[in-house]
Amino acid sequence: MRTTTNQFIRRFYCAFLVSLSVSGFQNSGNANNVSTQPAAHDAKPFVKPRARRVFKSTDEIVTLYGTKVREKLKPVFSAHGVSYPPKEMTWVALKQEKVLLLFAKDGSGKQRQVLSYYIIGQSGGPGPKLKEGDMQVPEGFYRMPSFHPNVIAHMALDVDYPNEEDRAHAIGEKRKNLGRDILIHGSRWSSGCLAMGNVPMEELFVLAYDCGLKNIKLIFAPCNLLVQKPNVDFKKQPAWLPSLYTRIAAALKQLPIDITNVPAAETLEETKATY
Repeated sequence: MRTTTNQFIRRFYCAFLVSLSVSGFQNSGNANNVSTQPAAHDAKPFVKPRARRVFKSTDEIVTLYGTKVREKLKPVFSAHGVSYPPKEMTWVALKQEKVLLLFAKDGSGKQRQVLSYYIIGQSGGPGPKLKEGDMQVPEGFYRMPSFHPNVIAHMALDVDYPNEEDRAHAIGEKRKNLGRDILIHGSRWSSGCLAMGNVPMEELFVLAYDCGLKNIKLIFAPCNLLVQKPNVDFKKQPAWLPSLYTRIAAALKQLPIDITNVPAAETLEETKATY
């Protein structure tokens, strides 16, 4: 009987600990933010309790950073003859060059390269994203459907990969698990996304908010196809890839691409834009 009682006590105690662990995850608002509050009988905690994360809305993020960002960007746009916020924009990511270039039309309707950012972190290499876990940054024409004000990488903009074209190719090739959650985000580490650093991301976030996500087009290219060929073995790539690159090159030809002044700040987390 004593053995049975002891077993019952041990099982009850283990269940109690599990319930505390689950409660900690639920109350934290983030599965990685486990509570470090000491038990009542502990004299000293091993680590300092982590402050509870405060989640913010998109509007709150823009209110927090908007004034500073707009004071910085409005003169830049004005110097290029572009009103702020612009009615439309095209953002071009060149993967090999690791740059994000922002274009808008001036008063005469001419495209101007207004901002240039160094991409601090990205994974993979030339070639499209085909499946989950391949670490590739997508290639093609995309949009940004939503804001992400609460991510571990400071803040982010969602990229609509896989889009309709990606899904159509996958159906034709009987591919599944295409991957998802491709973002343009802060911080410096990335897995299939574009990591821009926190300060540049604040600028991109506010600019996208002011311009309107529906008014921004994304072009993700393997490289500047106007001056070089991508380092891709087409024999190992889908048959439709050369056609996609032809369309991307035609789109890039409409833009005054200049990467000569983009800062090579690979070692810096908080890079600045070239204006």
